[in-house]
Amino acid sequence: MIRRSAILITAAVLSAVGLAIVVALPAAADWYGNRHQETGAYATGAEAKSARASVPRWLADEAESVRYSMRTTGGDRLLKATLPDERLPIACTTEPRPKAQEAALKEDWFPKDARGKATARCGLYYAYMDGTTLYAWQDNDDWLRAERAEPAR
Repeated sequence: MIRRSAILITAAVLSAVGLAIVVALPAAADWYGNRHQETGAYATGAEAKSARASVPRWLADEAESVRYSMRTTGGDRLLKATLPDERLPIACTTEPRPKAQEAALKEDWFPKDARGKATARCGLYYAYMDGTTLYAWQDNDDWLRAERAEPAR
């Protein structure tokens, strides 16, 4: 009887540990992968630029419903904003088919298929318009190349 109890207790403990691993491991992986990612929502472009120095200066102050995500350990960025009209910001240049990089960051408010829709460059950002909604993202490798190209201050 004691042996049977020991086997049942061991099985119960192993089951509990296994369940804890199944639940905790994905949560830990998600935390580890996103621990250097910060996201914010702002009413206007002016508010976003005031709150974060890394929000691109070409974003119109009048932009509304701004969503911004950034990696704190590099140059990966995501941006979504509603603009006053269906035109890209003045600082953007349209390209027939820019060789856009894949957006490295993931957010539920940013399209997964953005790379194939890129029609413009806004500074270091790839971008496109969907009606009055601007979607733009910056790639870390592009950011690093630009950082190396700038003269030391």
